[in-house]
Amino acid sequence: MSAVARLLSSHKPGTERLRVLSASGQLGYGIAAESFERGLERRPHVIGCDMGSIDPGPYYLGSGQIAAPQAMVRRDLERVLCAARALDVPLLIGSAGTAGAGPHLQATLALLREVAQAHQLSLRVATVSSDLPSDLVVQALQDGRLHALDEATPGAGLPDAQAVRSCSHIVAQCGSHTFIQALSLRPDVLIAGRSCDTAIFAALPMMLGYEPGLALHMAKIIECTSLCCEPGGRDAMLAQLGESDFVLESMNPALRATPASVAAHALYEQADPWQVDEPEGTLDLRQARYEALDERRTRVSGARFSPRPAPTLKVEGAARVGARAVLMAGVADPGLIALLPQALLEVDARAHRLLPGAWQMVPHLYGQGAVRPLPAAQRSSHEVGLVLEFLAPEMELARTAAAVFKQNLLHFGYPGRLSTGGNLAFAFTPSECDAHDSYRFVLYHLLEGVDPDQVFVVDAQDWSWQEEAA
Repeated sequence: MSAVARLLSSHKPGTERLRVLSASGQLGYGIAAESFERGLERRPHVIGCDMGSIDPGPYYLGSGQIAAPQAMVRRDLERVLCAARALDVPLLIGSAGTAGAGPHLQATLALLREVAQAHQLSLRVATVSSDLPSDLVVQALQDGRLHALDEATPGAGLPDAQAVRSCSHIVAQCGSHTFIQALSLRPDVLIAGRSCDTAIFAALPMMLGYEPGLALHMAKIIECTSLCCEPGGRDAMLAQLGESDFVLESMNPALRATPASVAAHALYEQADPWQVDEPEGTLDLRQARYEALDERRTRVSGARFSPRPAPTLKVEGAARVGARAVLMAGVADPGLIALLPQALLEVDARAHRLLPGAWQMVPHLYGQGAVRPLPAAQRSSHEVGLVLEFLAPEMELARTAAAVFKQNLLHFGYPGRLSTGGNLAFAFTPSECDAHDSYRFVLYHLLEGVDPDQVFVVDAQDWSWQEEAA
């Protein structure tokens, strides 16, 4: 009997609390061993890990690369897989490989398979593929079923069909419904492509009969492990879910889950602290209550879930912009700092005359508004850091543009210049670096009028190393 099958047949709400252990807020960046071991000592019924995010930007979705170092991903997978199999409990992982597209899912499965084979672990593995064909999105665009999430978000507005088809990867975020479909295949391990963070931790409780509002609220808080504590951390987090509430406790004894810190987590990645939109409906937190059990634990109750008549799916897509080289330098001359934006424009024009071609320079002026726009009175007058992007169809042109631009900015003449030896300081040489391909978000939108069962591909397979050896 698989771990999911055993849990579904043996656990009944009301007989004991369901113990859910969140092991990692982004698997692949290390799991605090001592805290995780404390969590395992509490005998959790299920172990969950979020593995991905759109936060690192469009590169990982566009390129199909995993953001975390492969060696760390393998080590984290080994830790959680071996622990789950030792306890014979389900292991659930969402947003595989950072962005959750096909290459990310397959790379994660390959590493998991290495670990399972190394430890001779026979198990049943379910998967969810979250990739969307561009034709489906184009049809939704033409039908008026694709909408911007928010004017302030990346990719706001509507792309045209050509832009959609230029995406190297397009994914949709699956919700609890799709996780339940995959868990119905009774796996030991579930690895999902792009998914809502809440689905990782809410789906099994919902299958067991726990109230959806409570399960989703619990999931929303623990998916980032101990980030909801004082002080915030990334140690394993234990939630104990009952019929009318859940209790939160960090597995690091130095961290405290307080009513204030837990309630404040409703602001995490949310424009509205009172409601959380899920593919299947809305989680309403207006009646949520947070009560301290002691200095380290908080009891939470009162959340409600309102299903919507038809699901909506968040879609993400990224397209290649070009190869990217980066020039890094510093300026300490107050005369050049005062006219720096204009100087960059003049050097840009001069460099384009010297090196014609399809390249562009994108400036980031640290001290003059690279992080956020700054009024003139708040801009640095003594030192500015330059991070200049050079984008071109091929890396050779991007690198050449960076070098030509650098030399012309280094000796740029301006009124009041005191030294002809150079206007820039370099931390290292070469000062221009290859910086992979550049990608942009084309899709960061809501998709309506689709059936999740027709979008997400759910599958399962049995791994048995003894049979292979035979």
